[in-house]
Amino acid sequence: MVIKNKIVVPLKNDSYDVIISPGIINKIGNELKKIGFKKNKKILIVSNKEISDLYSKKLIKNLKENNLDARICHIKAGEANKNLTTLNAIYKEAFDHGLDRNSTLIALGGGIVGDITGLAAATWLRGIEYIQVPTTLLSMVDSSVGGKTAVNHPKGKNLIGAFHQPKAVFVDPETLKTLPKRELIAGMAEVIKYGVIKDKMLFEFLENDHNRDKIMKLDNEYLIKIIKDSIRTKANIVSDDEKEKGIRAILNYGHSFGHVIENLCGYGKYLHGEAISMGMKIAGDIAVEKGLWLKDYSLRQDNLIKSYGLPTKTPKIKKDKVLNILMGDKKVRNGKMRFILPIGIGNVDIYEDVEDSLFLKYFD
Repeated sequence: MVIKNKIVVPLKNDSYDVIISPGIINKIGNELKKIGFKKNKKILIVSNKEISDLYSKKLIKNLKENNLDARICHIKAGEANKNLTTLNAIYKEAFDHGLDRNSTLIALGGGIVGDITGLAAATWLRGIEYIQVPTTLLSMVDSSVGGKTAVNHPKGKNLIGAFHQPKAVFVDPETLKTLPKRELIAGMAEVIKYGVIKDKMLFEFLENDHNRDKIMKLDNEYLIKIIKDSIRTKANIVSDDEKEKGIRAILNYGHSFGHVIENLCGYGKYLHGEAISMGMKIAGDIAVEKGLWLKDYSLRQDNLIKSYGLPTKTPKIKKDKVLNILMGDKKVRNGKMRFILPIGIGNVDIYEDVEDSLFLKYFD
């Protein structure tokens, strides 16, 4: 018997379920029928060819078996293609397939596919529903939940976007078995992030050598454990602050500096999780210098990051460019940069009093 794990994302409006179950990717049509999808409903699946070749044939077959009118839209993979040109290509396919306000988009893939499909759904005909079917660890634990949708702009990451919650999220840990190891490791950065910001028990679970071995060997029981814990934390935070007016900002731990690295090193040089791991290292060191947390905690974080094969050493970047990118970041409020800094294992806070000299030295 297949075990399903369900987490509810409880919002004031448009609450939805995240279903975690091995093999569910081949039964999405059955699941959609359960949540009220009607016969002949038009569905456009957005994916890149690498993922589509692995999963779309069975997915479309199951959708059609449930009398849903589905077709596939392929977009180019990679952060460099998360832009308005790709978004426009999705609009064209939506028009060609006749998507109306009762139609649905399905994001089949990683975080890039999920973000851009969500934005297409938020803006096509002023908003239609969409489903997240994440196939990378990073998208499973983070970007598929919470309703943030976006594309990049030459001046910064995710600057063009909207809040638009999915109708449902279906997570199949079996898809991680086809994920390149580098992508799996990058996804662990977001899992570690949840441990630092809100879940001390998850942090300690990740520190355990046996658990790490099981996770990296893709044991479903251990994968489901870290996916559930991560999603539960995000769901709780998002339910308290859906539009990031306050506490939700802590989900950006490591991201301000990480986005700088992604942008200035050129999208694609570092995976998102790799850049975030470097950003967490910087944030942890700054917290030590400001007396916010103990050096021992910082070392534990750094050792945990390294133990999963993630980088901590920041590449050389010109300091003036760092400030330009940071000041254009979405987390700037009233001309002041806001940084998420740790104050314990499982606890962070938001600070505006971080001197430039404290972080610019990491970009020499």
